[in-house]
Amino acid sequence: MSLFWLVVIVLAIALVGYIAGRARALASAGGDMRDLHSLPVYYGANVAMKAAVPAFLILVLWLLVQPFVVHSNISGMIPESAVGDGSSLGLVMAEVRRTAEGLENAVASGQMTDDFARNARTDFNDITTRLKDAGQIVTSQITQPIMRAAQAYRIMVSNGNFYMSIVVLLAAIAGALWGVRETSAEFRARNTVERGIQVILFSAALIAVLTTLGIVLSLVFNTVEFFRLYPAMDFFFGLTWSPSFSGRGGSSELGILPLLWGTFYISFVALAVAVPVGLFAAVYLSEYASPRVRAVAKPMLEILAGIPTIVYGLFALLTVGPMLLSVFGDNGLGIMKAGTAVMTAGLVMGIMLIPFVSSLSDDIINAVPQAMRDGSYGLGATKSETVKQVILPAALPGIVGAILLAASRAIGETMIVVLGAGAAARLSLNPFEAMTTVTAKIVSQLTGDADFASPVALVAFALGMTLFVVTLGLNIVALYIVRKYREQYD
Repeated sequence: MSLFWLVVIVLAIALVGYIAGRARALASAGGDMRDLHSLPVYYGANVAMKAAVPAFLILVLWLLVQPFVVHSNISGMIPESAVGDGSSLGLVMAEVRRTAEGLENAVASGQMTDDFARNARTDFNDITTRLKDAGQIVTSQITQPIMRAAQAYRIMVSNGNFYMSIVVLLAAIAGALWGVRETSAEFRARNTVERGIQVILFSAALIAVLTTLGIVLSLVFNTVEFFRLYPAMDFFFGLTWSPSFSGRGGSSELGILPLLWGTFYISFVALAVAVPVGLFAAVYLSEYASPRVRAVAKPMLEILAGIPTIVYGLFALLTVGPMLLSVFGDNGLGIMKAGTAVMTAGLVMGIMLIPFVSSLSDDIINAVPQAMRDGSYGLGATKSETVKQVILPAALPGIVGAILLAASRAIGETMIVVLGAGAAARLSLNPFEAMTTVTAKIVSQLTGDADFASPVALVAFALGMTLFVVTLGLNIVALYIVRKYREQYD
């Protein structure tokens, strides 16, 4: 049974339980709602909640635990001879999973029968040929141990899904019967439902916190593993970024300073474009523009936020870069050698960030009480003086938050940097030279040919952890500024 139909059946059981709970509540009161402790809807909701919540909880836990159990069992079946030089057990297991998915797809498309795919005695060359004919083999390096492990992997996953469906459905039915059985006129259904909803809301908030914690821990563990292989001092204070993808990366120089410099330099150029333009646009739309102009200009400005970043990257590569090169290149001032440069990426990224600054700043400025404007006008101030001396200071905390959001967006941008700024890791003050950022190198390090256990692959997690700490520092500084000025103007 597919996951979709399993969820549909559980919801159907909950719906039937809801109807049965309401009917039983009315029957226990003799059809008179005045004899019920709670409204009938609460009795039905109690049954539906007890049918759906435990079932979905079991479903989620099962889906989280099953991959680890299957991975542990299948990895023990793979002989050491199947892990070749330059590879690892993790890479072999990834190939096993892809091959198992190929078998599953071939069976689903009718290219082979389920018995044929499951039979461990099936001729290896025959099953490999059929998978290739079906277009399911990911690589040509599949071996017999990998094929046998993929067959066992597919069988374990299939059996696990079958037992999961049975357990989830039994839990839903048992919960519905339990809810119907306890339904009576005296049962405090409203209190039970409200406590259940409170637990569900708390769980939703807890999921967000645990997800953040999981992201941080995944970065921390892999960062610690990286620093076991590469000196931390060389990473944080090294002036050269030169990864070597040969072997295990022992000859690599992985200094982060050139990447941090490129990240902050490009972000600074982007903010230098986005902050003034976005803030001035927000002031105009909120204080000077007529309702007709605002109704047209604000949606058109916000369209910029909906353009995919790859489109901005192409715009930087094909339009902005050549335009800057024609002015600052060899035919112009002679200070720009190629279209990919800090200025190219910074200008385009600044255009992308304008709606982040303008929209939030506009909302914050409109939230300033009208009484503050009226008081300023009553003292004889002009509109420009009111904007400069009253509205902007009062809206400063929100404007700082908008700028912080734009800065975080700039620091985390990848596609515009890859296409517009190049891939050179260097320390330079010339904005017309190619540079790169931390996020661009995270992508390149994880998509290279290096062993995942080598420093040149694990360095991506150290880069991500550094970026996380930098962003956290920006948030702390912004929070300090917001609190300081909010106390002054509230």
